Amino acid sequence: MTQAFVEAIRAIYPTDRCLTGKAELAPYESDGLTAFRVHPIGVVLPTTSEEVIASIRLCHQPGIPFVVRGSGTSLSGGSVPIDGGLVIGLNKMNKILRYSPEERIAVVQPGVINMRVSQAVAAEGLYYAPDPSSATVCTIGGNVAFNSGGAHCLKYGMTSNHVLGLKVVLPDGEVVEVGADSLEQVGADLVGMFVGSEGLFGCAVEITLRLLPKPEKYYTVQAAYKSLAQAGEAVSLIVASGLLPGAIEIMDRLAMDASDAAVQANYPKDAKAILIVELEGPTEEVDAETPTLLKLIEESGAYRIDVAKDAAERLKIWTGRKCAFSAVGRLSPDFIVQDGVVPRTKLGYALAEIDRISTESGIPVANVFHAGDGNLHPLILFNGREEGALERAEEVASEILRLCIKLGGSITGEHGVGLEKRAFIEEMFGKKDTDFMRQIRAAIDSAEIANKGKMFPDLQAPALTHRGLHPIEQQGIAFRN
Repeated sequence: MTQAFVEAIRAIYPTDRCLTGKAELAPYESDGLTAFRVHPIGVVLPTTSEEVIASIRLCHQPGIPFVVRGSGTSLSGGSVPIDGGLVIGLNKMNKILRYSPEERIAVVQPGVINMRVSQAVAAEGLYYAPDPSSATVCTIGGNVAFNSGGAHCLKYGMTSNHVLGLKVVLPDGEVVEVGADSLEQVGADLVGMFVGSEGLFGCAVEITLRLLPKPEKYYTVQAAYKSLAQAGEAVSLIVASGLLPGAIEIMDRLAMDASDAAVQANYPKDAKAILIVELEGPTEEVDAETPTLLKLIEESGAYRIDVAKDAAERLKIWTGRKCAFSAVGRLSPDFIVQDGVVPRTKLGYALAEIDRISTESGIPVANVFHAGDGNLHPLILFNGREEGALERAEEVASEILRLCIKLGGSITGEHGVGLEKRAFIEEMFGKKDTDFMRQIRAAIDSAEIANKGKMFPDLQAPALTHRGLHPIEQQGIAFRN
């Protein structure tokens, strides 16, 4: 980064929003996947679209790479800084610009926290459906970048199903608007192409969200099983019946133990797995579906069925589930989270294979996941202070991802490819399709300065500080100690 660039970027921002000191930059070295770290050259914190535009245009002229970042909750290394590049942090762009309850839309800046949208529109009986476990801290901009889902994505879909329009700053500084305020649109789905692009196409500075009416009624069931495979098979039974619950989630014994320790969820102590199923919608519809759901759960082999009697009990069930990732830290000093996807019909087999992989490797794996759409979230536990522990854990993670590919699934459901899974892109899609994806990226960012080195295997990837050699990232990365 040249001195001229530094001086130019400092001219845009006041001192407190242009960070260059070592201590100031430390929080931006990594995201939720803390095994990867890069010390950025600088971090800028814009408050307006104009500042974002000016910053990206400055980067484009000399070809300086940049990464756009929200709260840094990415679990794939997607928002790790680029060596020699700039971080554009959007947390201060956190305003709801326009809200129309009649149109059921909200136009927000990218730094708005996910849960804040629902809180802001609750008085009119509306809410924003995508609900990642990190909803209290993750930003809408980050959700757009990774096409985040959440527990209720089975019924309501992913972020891409709830974004109607975008105002985007492309990597050369050009500003474009795609989509509109309506679900009825014509032409190419450019919004759908941008959502999930992991920052490779630039930065969204305004996002138009679709809002939904709050369900009239919830019916939340927690069922206990003697085996994880039983719980997995129960999912197939429920979906095959024609029911479409708002959410279907599974937690295994390790995940339950972690949540119990963290929030006293009081799961059955002898259960090997629990299934959480939630019906939601009009009261008449929920009441009609309830007997069918209970019958299916009984037939699936559940030995205990608990139904939330009120909002407090429902909240307790969901608190235990949504804190599971962070709570696993009580069981292990370090863990890797994967989010591969398998077809629902193969869920039971996949869980049995993950158990086999865990047993043969001697590495504990906690399972907590969106069972309704087959989105696995195995948490691979290890102690990073032990020699070779990280490498062994990552070998387990790699084996699980290859299992997902083998079963006709995906290497990621919502966490993204980032740095962690990019070596699997070609294995999953094949060389021809991967090359075509690269062509699309190059058509939008010919210099490849937007989030450089992410998603695609790249021999010129950014240098990383890593606690050990990542088996997925062996080719072409210079590791710094």
